[in-house]
Amino acid sequence: MRRSFYHYLMTLRGHDPHDAIENFAWAASLDPMFPKQTEDYHELADYLELNVDYLPSMDLFDRVYEQYLENAK
Repeated sequence: MRRSFYHYLMTLRGHDPHDAIENFAWAASLDPMFPKQTEDYHELADYLELNVDYLPSMDLFDRVYEQYLENAK
C-alpha cells in the first residue's frame, strides 16, 4: 500500500511564498477536514472543488497528483 496523497503533499511544504505547490501543501496542512487517508483522485478532487478556497486552480492539484503517482512507482 502506498502512502496517502496527504502524506505525500506534506513532503512538499516549504517556505517560498511564491511557490504555488508549497502554498497548497501548507494550506492543506491547516485544513482539519482534508481527506488525509485517501489515495483516490476523485475523492480528493471532489473535496477540493466543493470545500476549499485555498487552491487557486484544479490544474495545480492535477499536477501534484501526477507527481504523487510518479513518486509511488
